[in-house]
Amino acid sequence: MNILILGGGGREHSIAWAALQNPKCDRLIVAPGNAGIAEIADCATLDILDGGFVAGFCEAEAIDFVIIGPEAPLAAGVADRLREAGLLVFGPGAEAARLEASKSFTKTICDAAGAPTAAYGHFTDLAAARDYVQAQGAPIVVKADGLAAGKGVIVAETEDQALAALDDMFGGEFGAAGAEVVIEEFMTGEEASFFVLCDGETALPIGTAQDHKRVGEGDTGPNTGGMGAYSPAPVMTEAVTQKALDRIVRPVLAEMVRRGTPYQGVLFVGLMIENEQPRLVEFNVRFGDPECQVLMMRLGGQALDLMQAAAEGRLDEARVNWAEDHALTVVMAANGYPGAYEKGSVITGLDEAPEDSFHQVFHAGTARKDGRFVASGGRVLALTARGATLQEAADRAYGLVDRIDWPQGFCRRDIGWRALG
Repeated sequence: MNILILGGGGREHSIAWAALQNPKCDRLIVAPGNAGIAEIADCATLDILDGGFVAGFCEAEAIDFVIIGPEAPLAAGVADRLREAGLLVFGPGAEAARLEASKSFTKTICDAAGAPTAAYGHFTDLAAARDYVQAQGAPIVVKADGLAAGKGVIVAETEDQALAALDDMFGGEFGAAGAEVVIEEFMTGEEASFFVLCDGETALPIGTAQDHKRVGEGDTGPNTGGMGAYSPAPVMTEAVTQKALDRIVRPVLAEMVRRGTPYQGVLFVGLMIENEQPRLVEFNVRFGDPECQVLMMRLGGQALDLMQAAAEGRLDEARVNWAEDHALTVVMAANGYPGAYEKGSVITGLDEAPEDSFHQVFHAGTARKDGRFVASGGRVLALTARGATLQEAADRAYGLVDRIDWPQGFCRRDIGWRALG
């Protein structure tokens, strides 16, 4: 099978690694890829937002299966265009991708499906949004309605913070994504990420994880795209998982079918759990990053079979074979991230790092210059490890971190702290 993966981050590196563990994978192309991905797959320079161009590339390269990694091409309808061309695709069409591309759309779906989520208001006018914040008080959550690369969510602890966030969003800080905002009640509890494969009809849970969004240790400082993650999430007990399926996932999927836009791909269900009661924080229509890295580390080659089953509508016959293991990933980011940071600094030690079924260095923002790896993004590496216990996985992941020589980078030293105590 010839496979094309669209995307070029740590998520796509881990999907590529997992696909290559499967004997079905004959040829693997990743577009655009990165310097780490180029070590294991062919990389191609494509405009991954142009579905017609991607379809032409697939025909020229005899591609059998396309896996769409990031949210932007999904929201742009690339999956629809590829399906029209007769290709097998993993990822939802543009209408179903609105579950991530529009916070207000998701709220409407949840209302129709009776799925528990935070009380909210939806605003296109700054004055009305400010009035709502002042009426509700703080803490309160302000979200850009559209896609903002994981950064358009402000958990405001004071009214002034919320009002400043509204000024920024309506002032254009997040571009078109902030032209509309959703303001939500602040939910208390513990967050977890729940991943479910969908083929339009069937929902198959494939794992849980917990992400660390804040830049600083002890979950302090500004939100980021994610500084680390671990799997499984202890808070996702069997009972909580079943409630999330019965009360949120299946009713939402049924509502999407009812609207004529069945959901196919992976549904990332962000949950807030309090007293074993899950409520929806948000949906993403793709694997999280860095949660994908720990999931792929635990799933290995079967991940390709499961994604293919979802794309072909065969999830009712698919099974996930979980080892009784744990995985943890630590993100190394450029100094200054999530604010301004420099690109181009040299990273050494990568060639000496062990890479096997227990240790992997997934590249997120790297390039090659003069034969050396250099940083080309904010989040640059995801040092990922498996172990029989979470502590063993953490020790191995931080062992990888300590082999990397990159003075211009940093990481959190407390990934997994909630579970490790």
